[in-house]
Amino acid sequence: MSTEASAAGAQEQHGTKRVLVGKVTSAKMQKTIVVEVVRSVKHPVYGKYVRRRKKYKAHDETQQYKVGDVVEIRESKPMSRDKRWTAITLVRRPEET
Repeated sequence: MSTEASAAGAQEQHGTKRVLVGKVTSAKMQKTIVVEVVRSVKHPVYGKYVRRRKKYKAHDETQQYKVGDVVEIRESKPMSRDKRWTAITLVRRPEET
């Protein structure tokens, strides 16, 4: 069995990693950013869509993301007590005025 086949099998066995898109709200820590993800959920009784938000701490190895950037984060192995996500790519930067 080749290593490529075994790696693909291991990935299928554990499932795919979740990917979320959110806005950076804090970049004050070393190699860590706080990303706020906003999603819309339908209220079970009233049927109205309400906004739910959650903050995730994500690993930023190069410290390239700033407050206001919209980034993609992916699930990863635990790196600290709170940090279980890694920043992947920059979606867009805020417009400078």
